[in-house]
Amino acid sequence: MFLDIHELERQPLDFEEEFAPGVIDLGGEAQQRTPLKSSGHAELVEEHHGKHQVIKDIRLRGRLQARLELQCARCVEPVAQDIRREFELLYRPLGADAGRDELSVTDAEAEIGYYQGEGLLLEDAVREQVLLALPLKMICREDCKGLCPQCGKNLNEGDCGCTAPVQDLRWAALKEIRDKLNQ
Repeated sequence: MFLDIHELERQPLDFEEEFAPGVIDLGGEAQQRTPLKSSGHAELVEEHHGKHQVIKDIRLRGRLQARLELQCARCVEPVAQDIRREFELLYRPLGADAGRDELSVTDAEAEIGYYQGEGLLLEDAVREQVLLALPLKMICREDCKGLCPQCGKNLNEGDCGCTAPVQDLRWAALKEIRDKLNQ
């Protein structure tokens, strides 16, 4: 859905969109398993800078929800994750802030995105919000044992039968020092 500046000048827009799995590219880390539902309100906000300059910002308020599948950071098994997020975003025309002196960024300014041309694709804003809602590391369960570093077997399914780990010779000197200190 394209949020057109000219349409928003006439009237604000309420949206309710459902994105089927695969429509929005979430990268290799997450796979969408249910339709991604988003709804909200888009409006035009005019900022007056001086007598003659008017900046047309797009304000989005809404919510989204979906079920995603992520990989466990330890054992690489798939893990289902429900994502629910409310958002309030402000998009300014690209280049509107150009020429301003470099200043420290306030918290409010950190929340500003930029659009190019005559509007903004809702899919881009939703994609950004889904990616921000993802956990940094997903673990299938607290006691996940991960993968064997030698053979790669999932240790949650049982022991792999590998012999004792091979010592890295680069650490041998430090191991000797540790052994001397522990005596």
